[in-house]
Amino acid sequence: MGLTDIKVRNEKQKAKDIKLFDGDGLYLLVTAKGGKYWRFKYRFGGKEKLLALGTYPEISLSDARRGRDDSRRQVAAGIDPGEVRKAQKAARSECNANSFEVIAREWHNKFKHTWSEGHAKRVLDRLEGDVFPWQGPKPISEIKPVDILAVLRRVESRGALETAHRVRTICGQVMRYAVATGRAERDASADLRGALPPVKVKHHAALTDPKQVAELLRAIEGFQGSFIVRCALKLSPMLLVRPGELRKAEWSEIDFNAAQWNIPAKKMKMKMAHIVPLSQQAIEILNDLRPLTGNGKFVSPCTRTFERPMSENTINAALRRLGYTSDEMTGHGFRAMARTILDEVLHIRPDYIEHQLAHSVKDPNGRAYNRTAHLDERKKMMQLWADYLDGLKQGAKVIPFRHAVELISNTRV
Repeated sequence: MGLTDIKVRNEKQKAKDIKLFDGDGLYLLVTAKGGKYWRFKYRFGGKEKLLALGTYPEISLSDARRGRDDSRRQVAAGIDPGEVRKAQKAARSECNANSFEVIAREWHNKFKHTWSEGHAKRVLDRLEGDVFPWQGPKPISEIKPVDILAVLRRVESRGALETAHRVRTICGQVMRYAVATGRAERDASADLRGALPPVKVKHHAALTDPKQVAELLRAIEGFQGSFIVRCALKLSPMLLVRPGELRKAEWSEIDFNAAQWNIPAKKMKMKMAHIVPLSQQAIEILNDLRPLTGNGKFVSPCTRTFERPMSENTINAALRRLGYTSDEMTGHGFRAMARTILDEVLHIRPDYIEHQLAHSVKDPNGRAYNRTAHLDERKKMMQLWADYLDGLKQGAKVIPFRHAVELISNTRV
C-alpha cells in the first residue's frame, strides 16, 4: 500500500533512520534528526542507483511521484536520470561562472592595476550600484541590448545622464572582454549607440584673463589657511599638472639637482611617465615646505595625518575660501589657465604646451613622443611661465610677444 499525505505529515522521527516506501522505487527517508527526504531507487546498467528528489514538505507526495515517474520514463528510454541531474548541475554551475557579475569582477581585477585607485573604485561602484543588482546573475551570453538599456534608463531617470553614458561604456568593456575570452558572441552594448541623449560638455571653470589671474595670484599669496595648503595653492598655477597628480606628489620623485619632478607612469592619466621641469620659484616653495613635510612620504600630506596625501577637495575648498565660486575657478582650471595664456599671450609653440600638459602628442610618423621630448624647451617655458606669473602678481603688464620669444631663448635652465 502506498503512502498518504496524512501518513507522510504525521510520521515522527525514531531512534534510527527509517524508510517509508510508496512503490516503484519511491520512498521517504525519515532520519533520526527529524529530516524527511524523498529518494528514488532504480537500476541502470545492472547497478542499483539512488536519486534525491527533494525534501518534505517543500516537495509534496504528489510532486515526488511526478519526479519518480519522469525518472522511470528516462530509465525506460535508456537514459540514466542521475547523469541527467549531474549534467543539469554542471550547466547551472557554468552559467553562474559565466554570469555578468563574475566576468565583470574578473575584468575589473585584471585591469584595475592599470588605472588610478580612484578610477578603479568608481568603476566598481558603478557596477555594484547600477548593474549587478539587475543584470549581475544573468549569464553574459544571454545579455541583450534591451537588458543593458533597462539599466541605463534606470540611471538616466535619476538625472545622472553622464553616469548612464559611463555605465554603457563599462558594460561594453565587460562584454568585449567576454567575447575575447570566448564566453559571449558579441557586445550587446554596441547596438545602444544613440540610445541616450548626448551629454552637454561642461568644462572646468578657469580664469584666463591676465588681470583676473593677477587678482587670483595676489589672493593666493594672502591665503590665511594651512601653510601646506598655501604652498599647494602657489604651486597649482605653476606646474600645469592635474590636481590629483599634485596632491599625490612624493618627495622621492623630486630631483632638486636636476630641478624636475619625475612622475611615474602609474600616477598619470595616460599611464606614461612624465617630467615636470621646476622653475626657480617652484624650487623655493618646495624648499620652504621641506622642513615641515620632508621627513614624510608626501609633499602635501593630509592635515590630519602625514600618512595620506592631501584630500582631493582641499584645493577647491581653498579657492572657495578665497571667494571664488565653482563657476569661476577650480583646481583643474589652473591647467586651462596656463594653456590659454601660454598660447594666446606668450605665443609658446602649442606642442610644447601639450607635452607639458601630458596630453597625447604624436610625431610626424604617428608615434607618441617620449617623456623627454623637447625637455630643454619645456624647461625654458616653465621658467618663463613662473616669471610671467610673478610679474602679474606684482602688477606688471602682459609681456609682449617679442619679449616672450627672447625669454624662452635666454631663460636660465
